[in-house]
Amino acid sequence: MDKKNSKLAVIPVLFGFFIMGFADVVGISTSYVQQDFNLSDSMANLLPMMVFLWFAVFSVPTGMMMNKLGRKNTVLISLVVSLISLLVPVIAYEYTVMLFAFALLGIGNTILQVSLNPLLTNVVSQDKLTSSLTFGQFVKAIASFSGPIIAGFASGTLGNWKLIFPIFAAVTFLSGLWLVLTPIEEEKKEVKTTSFASSFGLLKDPVILMLFLGILLLVGIDVGLNTTLPKFLMERTDLPLERAGLGTSLYFAARTIGTFVGAILLIKFSGRKFYIGSMILGIAAMVLMIFISNLWVILVMIFCLGLAIANVFSIIFSAALRREPQRANEVSGLLIMGVAGGAIVPPLMGIIADLTGQTGAMVLLLVALGYLLFNAIRMQKD
Repeated sequence: MDKKNSKLAVIPVLFGFFIMGFADVVGISTSYVQQDFNLSDSMANLLPMMVFLWFAVFSVPTGMMMNKLGRKNTVLISLVVSLISLLVPVIAYEYTVMLFAFALLGIGNTILQVSLNPLLTNVVSQDKLTSSLTFGQFVKAIASFSGPIIAGFASGTLGNWKLIFPIFAAVTFLSGLWLVLTPIEEEKKEVKTTSFASSFGLLKDPVILMLFLGILLLVGIDVGLNTTLPKFLMERTDLPLERAGLGTSLYFAARTIGTFVGAILLIKFSGRKFYIGSMILGIAAMVLMIFISNLWVILVMIFCLGLAIANVFSIIFSAALRREPQRANEVSGLLIMGVAGGAIVPPLMGIIADLTGQTGAMVLLLVALGYLLFNAIRMQKD
């Protein structure tokens, strides 16, 4: 592919990261569904579990499928599944239907994350991969940030928060159409059979295993904050849901700013040092948020947590792709399986919250942040 085509192709590929961010709508949706159907925390937190459970099931098979169908075709399949998932709540709105819709959203998002990250390597150079992945996370964060705002506007002004789904469905359709019309040349490889054994065999490498566990806990923290922040603010500051939901938007606004700045800084600075500094900031912010009840202090700490989380995914992911560049599809499938951490951590937080309140649930995230700092210190230097 010539440089001109590559520059044009990178735009629809990066726009795919915007669709990837639609999975984060499960955070604010959980609060609305819990309110609408009067659910306990543990029952409500089954919704994010239904999204992120499928990362454990479909990630590795998607990596294998991608070897046969190609990266672009796999991305297009993911967009079709995502589109269907966003139309389901328009047709019917019940608790069980929402579980099904979010399961489909999770399957589509799994396929998208496994295939879109490697597809980016076809339109950017290796030396710009970390920065480009970080910019992709910036685009994703814009969608995550806009979700609670659109839901709040739909609820307060239009009278129905669920109007967010047809809006996101229309954007997903346009993204797929754009990608279909964009030629992308994928590198020619020898066709070889991959298996579950060969994919999971990557975990024998202690570095890949460490990076996999980092993704697992990172996404657990991210989804845990996404789903718990509105309830945490309601419990600690007596805010109504419509205003407390903006705490999630503040978190994603910080992530959006953080990924934009990170995309620039990571061109020149070490990912490992960036990772360590981010986790120190995150731990300090979480400790203060747990022990201080002032609304403005909590909001500042939420912003700091967003900055801390912003760039870690791309740092870990690019480190794994550089570790095994010839097996990028399998590495991507394996690491995206770690996104299933979003199905593990929130249900545990829900159980803890039912017993001790939302503050107790946040302590679990503090422990996870502690492990990520350990993970960052052990990471090999760039």
